[in-house]
Amino acid sequence: MAATDTFGEIIDGDVFKYYAHGCWNKSSSGKSVPIINPSTRKPQFKVQACTREEVDRVMESAKTAQKSWAKTPLWKRAQLLHKAAAILKEHKAPIAECLVKEIAKPAKDAVTEVVRSGDLISYCAEEGVRILGEGKFLVSDSFPGNDRTKYCLSSKIPLGVVLAIPPFNYPVNLAVSKIAPALIAGNSIVLKPPTQGAVAAIHMVHCFHLAGFPQGLISCVTGKGSEIGDFLTMHPGVNCISFTGGDTGIAISKKAGMVPLQMELGGKDACIVLEDADLDLAASNMVKGAFSYSGQRCTAVKVVLVMESVANTLVKKLNEKVAKLTVGAPENDCDVTPVVTESSANFIEGLVMDAKEKGATFCQEYKREGNLIWPLLLDNVRPDMRIAWEEPFGPVLPVIRINSVEEGIHHCNASNFGLQGCVFTKDINKAMLVSDAMETGTVQINSAPSRGPDHFPFQGLKDSGIGSQGITNSINMMTKVKTTVISLPAASYTMG
Repeated sequence: MAATDTFGEIIDGDVFKYYAHGCWNKSSSGKSVPIINPSTRKPQFKVQACTREEVDRVMESAKTAQKSWAKTPLWKRAQLLHKAAAILKEHKAPIAECLVKEIAKPAKDAVTEVVRSGDLISYCAEEGVRILGEGKFLVSDSFPGNDRTKYCLSSKIPLGVVLAIPPFNYPVNLAVSKIAPALIAGNSIVLKPPTQGAVAAIHMVHCFHLAGFPQGLISCVTGKGSEIGDFLTMHPGVNCISFTGGDTGIAISKKAGMVPLQMELGGKDACIVLEDADLDLAASNMVKGAFSYSGQRCTAVKVVLVMESVANTLVKKLNEKVAKLTVGAPENDCDVTPVVTESSANFIEGLVMDAKEKGATFCQEYKREGNLIWPLLLDNVRPDMRIAWEEPFGPVLPVIRINSVEEGIHHCNASNFGLQGCVFTKDINKAMLVSDAMETGTVQINSAPSRGPDHFPFQGLKDSGIGSQGITNSINMMTKVKTTVISLPAASYTMG
């Protein structure tokens, strides 16, 4: 790793420290958790295996720090966030290098993630000043049956301690999308980064440390989810949980109790292609949407539902574009790089073999070397195949041929997921009708699914999410309303 003096204090020997009480610490457990390089399948880094006792102390420290932070002027909170954003972007190179080695993110995309994260922090600071700098004034006679005898003043105040759990695929960007809204709103943060991606997240946290945030306000604990995961999510000191990931989120929602939850749990994003679609545009968007970062994105195109009359033409165009994708090492900026773990590769392979046994058409030969899976287009996929419903989180794109728009909408809505979808057509009326019928949080028209820009609302339905995301929604969700009611005396004065 490109170690620099700036990040010297975050590592002890070959083990990265955890962050608590305003400094970097070694765990009393004396244990560490290895991080495997997806390309080499060998250990690359190690992080501390924190204990439950250490988590308890972190929570207490976070609770104490939050009370003081809530009294910090809003402009000063924003000022510190702007400073953290600048430091993060200044040190994009070493952080991006971690992303390449931990999660096999292509080098150029890794740098983009860090820069995008800095921009997100700055935007959040500005949006927070706007949102939180306003209150509401109500009068009682605006509701039937009441005289003007009461005035109501309301404003937004913080929830307390926010537990942030980002996923491996965007361990920096999806961490700051939780951290920045929480901090500008006056909360404290306890970050539990994913194992794959933890070192990049640790570097990111150090940028907040260098910005000068108060001691105890931000913490970063590492360790095995099996040992401290449930302990964190069920901890009585947690006032809000923001989680991005897979099925684990469903378990968290059942255990967390009465705390606000913000969860994005994956998707089976469907792309409906109508007969009048611009097929070149559709093919370009689908290939980018399906195979970017090896399909390891919640908003990747996960299934194509194309009208039979144009299916042959579309599949041909898709094949031509898939053939141009580069496959290999993330250091070489290849389009398709190794998936994050061997177990992920095995799961993807299981979906592919199931489709093969049931008669799907393989447009390319299935090829795998270790964690590296070559991009694969599957035509003539049927609803009885697992790949039609399950999220591969890999470079595999199934094509289902449909005979009507209604058939495509039905397949989309029959899914347990409801994150995003897209429709390709030149008819805006059809586009809006299909969009209204699709049971997803977002529908993209003539474009592949995407989470960004980061200030856009981001909402999943069904098994795809609880609570809304996007900067504005996150700031609002990480606050509660404080109301002061002023009652007027019984006597009233008349003018004139």
